[in-house]
Amino acid sequence: MSGGEAGPSTAAGLSEAGQRRVLVVLCGTEIVSWGVLYYAFPVLGPSIADDTGWSIAALTAAFSAGLVVNALVGILVGRWLDRYGPRAVMTAGSVLAAPALLTIALAPSLPVFVAGWLLAGVAMSGTLYPPAFAALTRWWGPRRVTALTALTLLAGLASTIFAPVTAALVEAFGWRTSYLVLAVVLAVLTIPAHLFGLRGSWPAPDPAAPGGGEAHAPAVVVRSRPFVVLLVAMTLATFAVFAVVVNQVPLLIDRGLSTAEAAWALGLGGFGQVLGRLGYGWMARVQPVRARTVTIMAAAAGTTLLLGVLPGPGWLLVAAAMLAGAVRGIFTLLQATAVSDRWGSAHYGRLNGILNAPAMIATSLSPWAGAALAELVGGYPPVFAGLAVVAAVAAVLALGSVPRRT
Repeated sequence: MSGGEAGPSTAAGLSEAGQRRVLVVLCGTEIVSWGVLYYAFPVLGPSIADDTGWSIAALTAAFSAGLVVNALVGILVGRWLDRYGPRAVMTAGSVLAAPALLTIALAPSLPVFVAGWLLAGVAMSGTLYPPAFAALTRWWGPRRVTALTALTLLAGLASTIFAPVTAALVEAFGWRTSYLVLAVVLAVLTIPAHLFGLRGSWPAPDPAAPGGGEAHAPAVVVRSRPFVVLLVAMTLATFAVFAVVVNQVPLLIDRGLSTAEAAWALGLGGFGQVLGRLGYGWMARVQPVRARTVTIMAAAAGTTLLLGVLPGPGWLLVAAAMLAGAVRGIFTLLQATAVSDRWGSAHYGRLNGILNAPAMIATSLSPWAGAALAELVGGYPPVFAGLAVVAAVAAVLALGSVPRRT
């Protein structure tokens, strides 16, 4: 994309003012995109089921199908990001989100509702974290961890803002009107923001920089042992981390907490997530990538096991939930920097799209898998112990996830 920037240009292709503008724009649009396309559904789901008679299981399956489409289309979107930059991709994603949400809101039948979520999955691939991460990784260059940390900290407010807003809308107007209003909000706020806020030159990769040489060509990297090992480790760790999020409330209720107390524990886990992300920059400075990856995945295993074995009291369970939230916050940044820390930023979009696809599919399956396993084994504590083993296996695999030259 073309478009000049006033002031001295940085190595990443934008002036410092341009970099700040891009960061501010993405912080705002990620809050709105996550809030409308992701966090509104859990709030509206019960009302949709009550109004239509469609089962919660069927509604959740439609939502999960959208997440799978997001993961698969994200591979192609990653190639476009590397070649053309984020402006066209994220603007198109925002434009596509509007008819997707309209289809969901006006769906006369379950198949049309599912079709709306499949279209929304395509829109997600152009609006959620991966394209935003790609934009900041290339434009902010060596300072990308600072930008990514700021983005994930602020975007973490999406549920805080949109869950109560959506609840108020559905109580006043019903779920269909709520989705119509949210569609307008997303279109009005994100389409012009992406179109005008992400302007600026998209620099060509420097062949002399990390990630620009033949050894870092995408076709070579994706067949390499470190990439395959990283892909498996990230998929396993993502499954464990996000299964914990969704299944934590029923676990805590089984431990004797009330529904309200369990919900507060989950909310405080979100606060722990913010604290964890604040510490990632320090970890990136003092730990090499291999040690950092293993440490974070091992911490995920430890906090998951802690939740599974602690019988109480309530305050200790809440503290464990906050620790798990802190690890989850750090893990998001580990995902964002996994490719650039190993193979540079030249082909970040394509490689991250491939790396993210199975992890996103694992995320979409984790709510169902946790509940199904709990029913099979007779409770949530054994499930959490099993998830801890999964995260521990990921940590061991991560030892082989770094190419020799990194």
